[in-house]
Amino acid sequence: MACQEAATRAALQLSSFDFRSRVLGMFAWIEFALVVTSVVIAYASPNLGSGWFERAERLLNRLAQKQGLSVLVVGLAALAARAALLPIVPIPQPGVQDEFGYLLLADTFAHGRLTNPTHPMWVHFESFHILWQPTYTAKFYPAQGLIMALGQVLLGHPFWGVWLSVGLMCAAICWMLQAWLPPGWALVGGFLAVIRLGTFSYWANGYWGGAMTATGGALVLGALPRIKRSQRWCDALLMGLGLGIIAISRPYEGLFFGLPVAGALVAWMLGKSRPPLWVAAKRVLAPLLLLLVLTGCGMGYYFWRTTGSPFRPTYLVYERSYNPSPYFPWQSLGPPPVYHHAVMHDFYYDNMVRHYQESRSIKGIVDSDLVGLARFWDFYLGPAFSLPLFLALATLPYGFSWRNLSPNTRFLSVVCGAAIIGSLLPLYLLPHYAAAITCAILALVLLAMRRIASQAGRSHPAGLFVARAIPVLCLVMLLLRAGAKPLHLPHSWPAGALSWCAPAPTNLERAKTLDQLRHYPGGQLAIVRYGPQHDAWYHEWVYNEADIDRAKVVWARDMGPARNKELVDYFPDRHVWLVEADETPPRVVPYSASP
Repeated sequence: MACQEAATRAALQLSSFDFRSRVLGMFAWIEFALVVTSVVIAYASPNLGSGWFERAERLLNRLAQKQGLSVLVVGLAALAARAALLPIVPIPQPGVQDEFGYLLLADTFAHGRLTNPTHPMWVHFESFHILWQPTYTAKFYPAQGLIMALGQVLLGHPFWGVWLSVGLMCAAICWMLQAWLPPGWALVGGFLAVIRLGTFSYWANGYWGGAMTATGGALVLGALPRIKRSQRWCDALLMGLGLGIIAISRPYEGLFFGLPVAGALVAWMLGKSRPPLWVAAKRVLAPLLLLLVLTGCGMGYYFWRTTGSPFRPTYLVYERSYNPSPYFPWQSLGPPPVYHHAVMHDFYYDNMVRHYQESRSIKGIVDSDLVGLARFWDFYLGPAFSLPLFLALATLPYGFSWRNLSPNTRFLSVVCGAAIIGSLLPLYLLPHYAAAITCAILALVLLAMRRIASQAGRSHPAGLFVARAIPVLCLVMLLLRAGAKPLHLPHSWPAGALSWCAPAPTNLERAKTLDQLRHYPGGQLAIVRYGPQHDAWYHEWVYNEADIDRAKVVWARDMGPARNKELVDYFPDRHVWLVEADETPPRVVPYSASP
């Protein structure tokens, strides 16, 4: 019981944070050791491998000069890398509650619908993050569901939509970096994005998002310098597209991301180097506003179809229906919802409400924010990317001021700072919440690498060696992670770990049972019964497809003999099973034979 409760609390930062076991797992310690080794070599033998590095840099620079080709190569490299890892990391099975919600969105969109009618037996199918009134859909914004639906339609499985989104993200990041850094550095950054985000991260191996929001952020920040330089309408359209993607994926965090960008645009249009007003209006404002208006209208229409009002997001309707805990710690608890299932009542009151009450104190806020920041650091930076940032700060002159930093560094820091502060205000922070600043974080890392490389003198080029070693170190870590099993390296992570190489949580027992039931002839109805200590974070079973009546397997909650009978009578042609999900292994027996 105590172990299960500890795993539950770890899932979403609901208790104190074990820094050693959760942030600095085995692979982080290996990475840290390689970082220390590279620093030692940099000062002991800084010219080690310089000839090899120079030849590799020449080859990269030839490709980097063809910027369009570089973007394409990075995108294809991300797709090829993840496809090559399928024997090691096959198509993932969902485990986190959010993933089932996004899968429902994908299935709905893939069938040409924005939402689904409420099922007559909906009370038997209630589950986390699923809205049933006034329509049947998931609470989430639609961007992730749309790209997954594309994968389901084109290639037969929503995972391929995730795969495509990762390729688009890495290509967009490379394109963004080309606007802020020399071409060679931008290409290196694109390949680093492939290694750190496109292979083993939960963005590439799960269904709960990250890549689409990061793509939107890259389009926005990549368009900004280009608009200032040439005022092309196509760049304004790309910025509008990026803002639209963020609006339909993470609108709250996107607001904090967009404010510095909007401020930079206004300052440019009113500054000394401003373009003629008619040029800015025609080539920048008109295309940008057009995309934003279309996005707003599309979202309003989506909300109208799903909730009955263009001004009521599905997310808020669900939260008001099921979650009494507010979004921010300074808000008051909502009225007690009407629950039909004890598992949902216990989940919200034992976890969400408890965490809200703990976060009302200064200590609770600090603990929660430290957990979020530690997980944020683990996913985006880790020891490898922290090293150049630390060394770049160390090279700044004594008593430096904000103005000693380059304008690019200052602006990107403001964007990251605004997004992180905005993400820390709510009760929870997971890495993909702030995915819009992914490219900005990577750009700051590359700017730091470039600084320490340029600061290195000929008499002691230690900084140049460190800057060259970072991509090699990341590549070595990728190879170690890919060979973890044959090398007998620990390749399991505690619940809630979200580093760049930690696998997404999965519910393999549910996946095995689903595969078993699908092989039986005819339709199947699985009535799920839980034990008293059920873990709803990663072991929730009751999720269904968009068209429940036509699904091969229908999942329902055990509501007692009388209520179960009405469900069994509704599906007279289905084989009915009782699934005792918390048994080891899960027990599946004919419902008629169950006690």
